[in-house]
Amino acid sequence: MAGNRRKKHHFSRIHAFSCGKTSFKGDHSLIGGPGFSRVVHCNDPESFEASVLNYSGNYVRTTKYTLATFFPKALFEQFRRVANVYFLICAILSFTPLSPYSAVSNVLPLVVVIGATMGKEVLEDWRRKKQDIEVNNRKVKVHCGEGAFDYTKWRDLKVGDVVKVEKDEFFPADLILLSSSYEEAICYVETTNLDGETNLKLKQALDATSNMHEDSNFQNFKAIIRCEDPNANLYTFVGSLELEEQQYPLTPQQLLLRDSKLRNTDCIYGAVIFTGRDTKVFQNSTGPPSKRSKVERRMDKIIYFLFGILVLMSFIGSIFFGIATREDLQDGKMKRWYLRPDDTTAYYDPKRAAVAAVLHFLTALMLYGYLIPISLYVSIEIVKILQSIFINQDLHMYYEETDKPARARTSNLNEELGQVDTILSDKTGTLTCNSMEFIKCSIAGTSYGRGVTEVERAMARRKGSPLEEEVTEEQEDKASIKGFNFEDERIMNGSWDNEPHADVIQKFLRLLATCHTALPEVDEENGKISYEAESPDEAAFVIAARELGFEFYERTQTSISVHELDPVTGTKVERSYSLLNVLEFSSSRKRMSVIVRSEEGTLLLLSKGADSVMFERLAENGREFEEQTKEHINEYADAGLRTLILAYRELDEKEYIQFNEEFTEAKNSVSADREELAEEIAEKIEKNLILLGATAVEDKLQNGVPECIDKLAQAGIKLWVLTGDKMETAINIGFACSLLRQGMRQVIISSETPESKTLEKSEDKSAAAAALKASVLHQLIRGKELLDSSNESLGPLALIIDGKSLTYALEDDVKDLFLELAIGCASVICCRSSPKQKALVSHS
Repeated sequence: MAGNRRKKHHFSRIHAFSCGKTSFKGDHSLIGGPGFSRVVHCNDPESFEASVLNYSGNYVRTTKYTLATFFPKALFEQFRRVANVYFLICAILSFTPLSPYSAVSNVLPLVVVIGATMGKEVLEDWRRKKQDIEVNNRKVKVHCGEGAFDYTKWRDLKVGDVVKVEKDEFFPADLILLSSSYEEAICYVETTNLDGETNLKLKQALDATSNMHEDSNFQNFKAIIRCEDPNANLYTFVGSLELEEQQYPLTPQQLLLRDSKLRNTDCIYGAVIFTGRDTKVFQNSTGPPSKRSKVERRMDKIIYFLFGILVLMSFIGSIFFGIATREDLQDGKMKRWYLRPDDTTAYYDPKRAAVAAVLHFLTALMLYGYLIPISLYVSIEIVKILQSIFINQDLHMYYEETDKPARARTSNLNEELGQVDTILSDKTGTLTCNSMEFIKCSIAGTSYGRGVTEVERAMARRKGSPLEEEVTEEQEDKASIKGFNFEDERIMNGSWDNEPHADVIQKFLRLLATCHTALPEVDEENGKISYEAESPDEAAFVIAARELGFEFYERTQTSISVHELDPVTGTKVERSYSLLNVLEFSSSRKRMSVIVRSEEGTLLLLSKGADSVMFERLAENGREFEEQTKEHINEYADAGLRTLILAYRELDEKEYIQFNEEFTEAKNSVSADREELAEEIAEKIEKNLILLGATAVEDKLQNGVPECIDKLAQAGIKLWVLTGDKMETAINIGFACSLLRQGMRQVIISSETPESKTLEKSEDKSAAAAALKASVLHQLIRGKELLDSSNESLGPLALIIDGKSLTYALEDDVKDLFLELAIGCASVICCRSSPKQKALVSHS
């Protein structure tokens, strides 16, 4: 039972703040005002006060039509097509004497065509309806009184219900986290369905509700939540919880969004605050749009052209008919006597030749109507339906691991798949498995680890080396440990004690075992420890520390406990470190740190992060191994590995006390710039570090990626990869996955030139920025000249640009030139790019 394994994980300490102690500042003063008027009666949704509020239910609908709207909306869709409008006019005219044939022969084809297309719409909307039924009928445990939870359908949830969501289940509505199976009421959440991020998010409940770990705790639970009205912003939330006449501020840290999934946590309890269309995910969604493909729009243009020809033919014919009709009766003589022009209707009356010509024009429009291909639409619709069936049943598009086939929710855009010319892709989790393995490390200027990466094998293949085969045989003999693919007898099995810098190795491994936010779980059957971590990288580091003799095994209220290998006795000893603060990782900081106190009373700042931010934070006396470490991380980058720098420093009491006061105040304030304030204060203490070394983990390519990219290239489809890796890493991974191929000419736009580095050291930052921009512009112009002068015989171009250069390339006055160059290249790699830059490239 997971509950038996639960330990007191005090994550208010881990994340350096306690949500229950935050103060009401900034946005929280708006509660109760316009836009912040929602009131939720927790655990009492049937009360009179709650029923008066009349919030929407949790039933959701993603269908395009309802019974009431189907005919008007579907008919509108059909008559957006030019040909259908033409045939409708002809069908109406066929009931008049103008028609050259019976009404049935005109109306029947139109009814068949429109009926067939509307039938296809019904079929596709019914599929959506079935998916809605499946989602609405999912079940979740809801508190039904007396401390008992029973299963209820999602659609029956009400605002205020207290629900119990179990591991690997989706959240049925937007919830406020009340507590979880962990003592400190934390939980891990996967938001892949919302933002595509595969890394888990850590959420934490208020201290006031964190002790409710059992169903029975909710028997008499009553609380009132006041918060913002429904809105589309996924990353902000302002509210307050009133419990036992005490007010507690709510932040995004307590918000669990519908369609995200509970991971690595046995269960959570939450109060429903937004349901159905009010949930943030549905506030961000739009109804199924009326999509029209390029082929269909082009068909409309062709039909306009054919209709123009038809009108021209009818017009010329009616002119000649009018002239002939006018001359039918002259001086009592009849030319076309068989039409009886002396006794006829308006259609052939010589005295009203102009009217006869107009009526003939209308008749001719119907008579020559076969020029407009009404059956073409039906043929295309049938082809689209068959294509969508083939897509749904394509075994090559079936993903066995998750038991998911391809699903064509609409067949309207099938042919667009054949017109894709550019694909924008992230690397981690898309080209790669997002499953990290610790494979190499550099400690005290010495490189350890004899593993060979996929990128190195790809490089060996390009050079015709037999390395790949040798490595494959060697690796087959290895015992597999998930997250650990390291082999080096110099530091394994306690041998590190014999190395020249054994003290540095000890500090390095100790840092791996303590600088993280992972949770240990002990399997009661075999005593083995596994780890639940926010990211695969973090799990790989803790596993590596364990395999190399430093086993993190427990996290208590104020400490991290590690089984360390004692170099003197050769046995494992228990050591406990008081956990004081965690300075969290973020995409802007590119590092994380912990502050701990050792058993000897020493205050330690342990830090790990990207080389771009860590080297500049080293002390003068902490750079002993800097040059060798830089060489090693460049080698690791060439091998396609993700690297992190590890460093530490000792703190004095006075410095720490001052930092802790400022940092706690910043984290406990609830204002828009809280995180920025905390980062500024963390910046002050993360300096004067002593370098220990670097880690290198491998994120393996997914099966079939090189072959897939090859086929895309053969089809003329261009691929852009946006990654945070170093340029050397990105280039070598590009070769490994066939994004870069032999014979390709590389256009490299980099800010890492000697001139750029000199400019960066300049005191005049604005002048340096202007010069860097000019350098990037010059490189772009040279690349564009190369593109304009190139021909097929010289081979395709590949553009590689780093993050700093991309910043300038995406500015308004340079963006068009960058896009012209990028669009002309067969492959584009944007490396060292931030999440914001990835979004800007995608929108450009």
